[in-house]
Amino acid sequence: MSTSTAPTSTRDVVDAFFARFGEGDVPALLDLFDDGVDFQVAGAPNIPWAGSRTSKDDIAAFFASFGQHLTPAEEYVVATTVVDGNHAVVIGHNRFGVLATGKSFTNHFALHITAADGKITGYRMHEDSHAISEAFTS
Repeated sequence: MSTSTAPTSTRDVVDAFFARFGEGDVPALLDLFDDGVDFQVAGAPNIPWAGSRTSKDDIAAFFASFGQHLTPAEEYVVATTVVDGNHAVVIGHNRFGVLATGKSFTNHFALHITAADGKITGYRMHEDSHAISEAFTS
């Protein structure tokens, strides 16, 4: 899917999200998020990207935090995507290094995206916060 094509279905939104994320096209990525998105990433206090976001500026800072704190992905695999109506669950894993500690972590994740009218209205990341927290600990 081209990043210039407006997504319509939930599957299209999810595919566009990962295409734009993979390309590092943050402005196009932000265009996918609804203004009232419910954005949550649970995690320990020492994980810089954990927490709730309420604005596109907050979401932009979320995506920027990866480059500020992590090495480029050593591995990033989207293994399964299940779509049911306006809900999608994406299961995968990734591996990153932490710049401040030199440690790395493997993160198994499930991302629940809710979409409506071609926009992401809900974003809930469930990840291995223990492994990530340990990698951020000196």
